[in-house]
Amino acid sequence: MTRRRLLLAFLLAAALLLGGAPGLCPQASAQGVVRAVGPIGMTVADADRSIAFYSQVLGFEKVSDVEVWGREYEQLQGVFGLRMRVVRMRLGDESIELTEYLTPKGRATPPDSRGNDRWFQHVAIIVSDMDRAYARLREHRVQHASPAPQRLPDWNPKAAGIRAFYFRDPDGHFLEVLWFPAGKGDPKWHRATDRLFLGIDHTAIVVGDTESSLRFYRDALGLTVAGESENYGPEQEWLNNVFGARLRITTLRAPAGPGAELLEYLTPRDGRAAPVDLKANDLAHWQIRLVVPEAGAALGAVKASKGWLVSPGVTVLPDAGLGFRRGVLVRDPDGHALLLAEP
Repeated sequence: MTRRRLLLAFLLAAALLLGGAPGLCPQASAQGVVRAVGPIGMTVADADRSIAFYSQVLGFEKVSDVEVWGREYEQLQGVFGLRMRVVRMRLGDESIELTEYLTPKGRATPPDSRGNDRWFQHVAIIVSDMDRAYARLREHRVQHASPAPQRLPDWNPKAAGIRAFYFRDPDGHFLEVLWFPAGKGDPKWHRATDRLFLGIDHTAIVVGDTESSLRFYRDALGLTVAGESENYGPEQEWLNNVFGARLRITTLRAPAGPGAELLEYLTPRDGRAAPVDLKANDLAHWQIRLVVPEAGAALGAVKASKGWLVSPGVTVLPDAGLGFRRGVLVRDPDGHALLLAEP
């Protein structure tokens, strides 16, 4: 082999060791980092009150209820002296986790939280009939976040005919009920059923810059872009309760579980950044569980993509019924919490 060929072989080997051969896109090297999304977690003030709300109003079923404490959980969540009650609730194929911090109690959700603040997050609950769903919510006197259900206009072909409504749970968490017309959404949402609330299609988060978030979620963690649209007009303003709202919406998915939807407000640009001191026991805290085959490798991808750690590193947990054995809590570039969980 000539000296020139030896040099080329050496450079190619070095490129592979340092991050991949030239011409390979970042997403290709990240494929398989995340196997599934969910459950979606939120911190609540009173687990019994939240269980009653999600079961009696929205049809969720409680599937597990455990209490945990100890050094491993303190390290995982970044909260010293904690004792947590963690309740898993299921709707259809998807689940949420309600976590009450018995100690220490965190801060309430800011009462002036708006739909374009970057700590905003919600879950989108699919319904089989929007009028019946709204009547059910009115019957239980839920707190409105939209003035009424909105039908997205026909000029927007990607969203035309979708009906949606925002409201809040007892702790002030934003929730959405969503109805898809024929030809839109996952085919499973169109199966014949007598159920009103069907499951969770996605969780949505407000981001400051879609391209930065794509480098994190798509390129580093390997989620796939499943849909994109730009929504604006009076219906979108009323839905989000943000005057002048114009959103770039990007839906990402893993091989299993609900999607993760990025909401970038092109206007107005006055949404507030997430507090730098937001803690897992604060009621504004949500966390998306990302199921990964190897938590250490996923953590490396996060560090390389401007995410940051809440946990000091990957924590090995005792078997307490939480559904994973090793995990680490991190935040994306906008401060949204992700639990990288290894079964």
